[in-house]
Amino acid sequence: MTEQIKGIDPSVPPSGAGCLECDAAGGWWFHLRRCAECGHIGCCDNSPSQHGTKHFRETGHPFIQSYEPGEDWFYNFETEDMYSGGPDLAAPTSHPADQGVPGPRDRVPADWQQRLN
Repeated sequence: MTEQIKGIDPSVPPSGAGCLECDAAGGWWFHLRRCAECGHIGCCDNSPSQHGTKHFRETGHPFIQSYEPGEDWFYNFETEDMYSGGPDLAAPTSHPADQGVPGPRDRVPADWQQRLN
């Protein structure tokens, strides 16, 4: 039997291939983060809108996982601890590899590097 960790639900699929709020607003992101409790995909703190952290502040869901191809680390907002691995979350475990970073390609401004936090 797999140990359950409060704040992580491995059965919940991700909310989509990109940041939920950026997609709705026609925005862009640098890297993506996945809420390990509800599957919400938000952008990282280097992104202009920082939706991953905003999601934690609004919901109290403590764990995120990288939603970048080849990365499986978790971060706990409450304790500020990083973990190199953890429970396997429902697929897919990253955005599509051809999506690009930053992304999505068709919405990234030419001066994107100057817009990072």
